[in-house]
Order: sequence, then C-alpha cells, then structure tokens
Amino acid sequence: MLRSPWRVIRRGLAAAVLGAALLGCGAATETEETANDAGSDVTDVTVEPIKETRRLTDANGVTISLEEKPQRIVCLVALCDDILTELGITPVASNNELLAQPGFLGEAKAKEVAVIPGGFIAPEVEAILSHKPDLVIGLEDTHGKLAPALKGATTFWPMQPATWQDSVAYLRDTAALTGRTAQGEKAEKTFRTKLAEAEKGRSDKTALIIYGSDENFGVATPGTDVAAGLFPKLADYPWKSRGVEGSYSLEEILAQGVDVLFVETLSFGEPDGKLSEKLAKNPLWGKIPAVRDGNVHEVNSEVWAKGRGTRSLGIVLDEAVAALR
Repeated sequence: MLRSPWRVIRRGLAAAVLGAALLGCGAATETEETANDAGSDVTDVTVEPIKETRRLTDANGVTISLEEKPQRIVCLVALCDDILTELGITPVASNNELLAQPGFLGEAKAKEVAVIPGGFIAPEVEAILSHKPDLVIGLEDTHGKLAPALKGATTFWPMQPATWQDSVAYLRDTAALTGRTAQGEKAEKTFRTKLAEAEKGRSDKTALIIYGSDENFGVATPGTDVAAGLFPKLADYPWKSRGVEGSYSLEEILAQGVDVLFVETLSFGEPDGKLSEKLAKNPLWGKIPAVRDGNVHEVNSEVWAKGRGTRSLGIVLDEAVAALR
C-alpha cells in the first residue's frame, strides 16, 4: 500500500513521521504519552497564564527571538493559519486552503489573503519576501530548507507537531509572541474543555481514520497524526504506526471489525472522486462493519489532515463524537 505520489506529500501535512512531506515527519515512533493515552485520566482543563514575550524556546528546542511584536505573518503550513485564526489574526499570505473552510474565515474573506505560489512543498521564496513578513511559519521537515534563503530578511519558525499537546504549546507560544495572550488562553480552555467532555463519553466502538486518493490508502496513527492521537481516548483505536513504509491492508482492517470509519480524500489538482467510492470497487470493502452499516464518514481533509491546531481539532472532536454515539 501507499506507493502513489500523494503519500509523500501527506507526510508533511499530518504531523510527525510517516515520512517526509503530507503526514509531517518528526517523531518516528509513538511517544510514551500517546501510547498510554487510552488509559490515562480525563484531560485537565486548567490553563496556565500566558506571558507576553519577544523571545522563547518552543517544545522542540527552537528559539525564536523578535525585536518587535510580529504584525505581518506568512503561513506555509495550515497549523499556522489555525493558530492565527484562534488568536484573531489574519496572515498576510498563506499557501493552503484552511482559511476558506467553515469555522475559519470562510471563502469570501479567505480570498482577501494573498496566496504564496509553489504550493505546500515548494513555496516561492521571492513571493514570501515580497510580503515583507516579520515572521514566517512553516513545517520543519518540509520548509526547513528555506531557512537559509530567508535568513537576514525575516524570522523563520519551523513547527513540527506530533500530538495535540504540541499544537497547544505552539498556540501558547504564538500568543506570547503576538501579545494575544487572552485569546490564546481562551482558545486553549475551549479545546481542553471539549476534549475532556469527549473523553468522559468514550465509545466502545472501534474507529479508524484512513486517507488517500486511490486504493493505495494509508491509516492515520497516533504519534504520526495529530488528529488520530485524539482517538484512543474517544473510542477503541487499535492502530499503531508501522514506520515510514508500513501500512494496513483491507484484510487487516476487516479483521478488526471497524464500526465507524472516517475517510480523508486527498486530491492534488482537480478532484476525481471520493476515496470511499474508489475503495468500494474492492469486494472486501463492503464486508467491513462500518461500510455494511452505513457508518462511513467522508471528512474535510483540509481540517482533519492538515489543520492540526486547536480549532481544527475541535471540529474533529465534534464530528467524531457525533459519529461514535
């Protein structure tokens, strides 16, 4: 499985490591915290105060130092757009579609944000600098190569989330740098409260998130996908990362008796159909309990796969909880 080109791109979009560019590499294996998540206590809803600063070191050891409060921010990864939306900030330019989604700026307002050409994988440096940014935020393993070209002209902040806790930490750090401390605290509180409520109603159903554009689908796993990292505390989620080249077959999925299936269709260029419709051609697909019982949910991949911030994850929680009831 997973031999088509989109897999390479998805690695950079989904967060830590299944590879090198739409699923975000970073942590090659599940963290101990993620692995033990299903049995842990309900998430603490306490939010520590955020203190404004111009210099900090993030959870991945990256130090960011700014002379002034950043006013012009360019987003090269959807996590950045998610965080800025939570803080009430609009980026001067972006290279993804998250802002246009419901629950964010919406299509009309998103069109007012300049687009960085080159896409997610190869955003154009000249275009980035043309917006005179104070701060550029990208994904470490995908955009880190841009750092030398941006050095001296702006500050580049490489983010690399593997868990929801990482996403919250990036929210807090951005709030501290931009002076939007109250907004950051409110966003964190809202997310933690929603997660805690979802955990209290944990379902005994078996769930699964798959992603892809054709029969070469992938399974989203905790430790390699931020959204999937929420699921062990929402339902039975027996899927573990198999590393860069590993995946699951339909036979293995069938054997697990999946009750609720979430599908992220990833398309590059013009959409050519839903992943669930393509997999329906395989006779094993119809034997999966979730498929047989009509419990397959095509979800918004811009939010589920790419967002990874507290606003996106809040939407994931709402939709997942509703489907798992």
